[in-house]
Amino acid sequence: MRPLLTAEIIAVGTELLTPTRLDTNSLFITKCLAEYGITVRTKAVVGDSRDDLRAVFSSALTRTDVVVLTGGLGPTDDDLTRDVVAETLGRPMRQDPEVVERLRSRFARRGLQMPDINLRQALVPDGAVIVPNPNGTAPGLWLEHDQRVVVLLPGPPRELKPMMESLARERLTGRAGPSRVMTRVLRIAGQGESHAEEVARPFFALWRSEARGIDATTLAAPGSIDFHLSLRSEDASVGSARLEAAMRELAQAFGEDAYAQDEESMEEVVGNLLRDRRYTVAAAESCTGGLLTSRLTDVPGSSAYVQLSIVAYSNAAKTALLGVPAALITTHGAVSEPVAVSMAEGVRVRAGSTIGVGITGIAGPDGGTPDKPVGTVAIAVDGPWGTHVRTRALLGGREHIKFWATQAALDDVRRLLLRERR
Repeated sequence: MRPLLTAEIIAVGTELLTPTRLDTNSLFITKCLAEYGITVRTKAVVGDSRDDLRAVFSSALTRTDVVVLTGGLGPTDDDLTRDVVAETLGRPMRQDPEVVERLRSRFARRGLQMPDINLRQALVPDGAVIVPNPNGTAPGLWLEHDQRVVVLLPGPPRELKPMMESLARERLTGRAGPSRVMTRVLRIAGQGESHAEEVARPFFALWRSEARGIDATTLAAPGSIDFHLSLRSEDASVGSARLEAAMRELAQAFGEDAYAQDEESMEEVVGNLLRDRRYTVAAAESCTGGLLTSRLTDVPGSSAYVQLSIVAYSNAAKTALLGVPAALITTHGAVSEPVAVSMAEGVRVRAGSTIGVGITGIAGPDGGTPDKPVGTVAIAVDGPWGTHVRTRALLGGREHIKFWATQAALDDVRRLLLRERR
């Protein structure tokens, strides 16, 4: 039996080709397959077109060991995945009575009669293994064809994830050979992609010339630059040691710009630093509208260090709620470093917190001036070390500017806490 080493993911659904929907399933599937030594080489998104899906699926079968298709398994006429796969593989379909019974029972438990249209979901290509779906109506399918594997999974993530994990445990173990793909991520803040790449490039060249076998990829993620390091190894301990050494080398080169590893977010890093020091934080936000506090409180256990948040959008609110002198706003403007400092000091005093953060800016799309264009954001952090304030010139649309402003504020808190420790 040929080992399964490579995979392709095909996400099916016209909605995934619109700006309102994003394919996140492929990220989970990629991670799951990598744990079993299977590398995803290609991903594709295909609309609800029989001809397009047939062309993409047929092509995938010529170049990869595993093809995973997600979506298009529902009961309606535009759910074509099952039909196209069966036709392409030359497998006639039959109605499986056990699947029919499961479907009827699922509807009956909700006090409903199953519509006849759902019988489409009980059609199974010859030779396929049915993958039960405990969270939905569409069962998954596992087929083996010409030493290749084809997997069909439903689109909703809450259905797909447990099914994919179950399949991996039960059917992929041992099928990929003895090697495994290991991945680590180093996250960088405060640098653009090109500058970060210049720092990292010598290490990439060194790793390629050595016997470590480490591949590196640079990804510009929201608010950071991520370096993905991966290797394939038959010895997990040896592979992990190689990756760990590479991570240390790269992190040392970036210094405090290296803020996290793997999936840890900036707000998690800051939260851990605050918790370790038994510090508390309060935020005074204007242009970010509470987004900074929202990110901080996304972290479980953040009640240990988040004390107060005030969204003071108007000038009057800045004065009434935070004690920012009206004369200060008149003299310097609401978007200015003196006002940001006053906001940070004001919220810190009112909360009795260790740290106060003040953010004021112009998120756009209007409101900018020649002296203070859209994207001008002043951020102040007031703490035991004194007050740190800086004005950023951020680019992008309103949502982008708001996020980057909160990322910059969190990063300022992180760096000040690290320097205090030294």
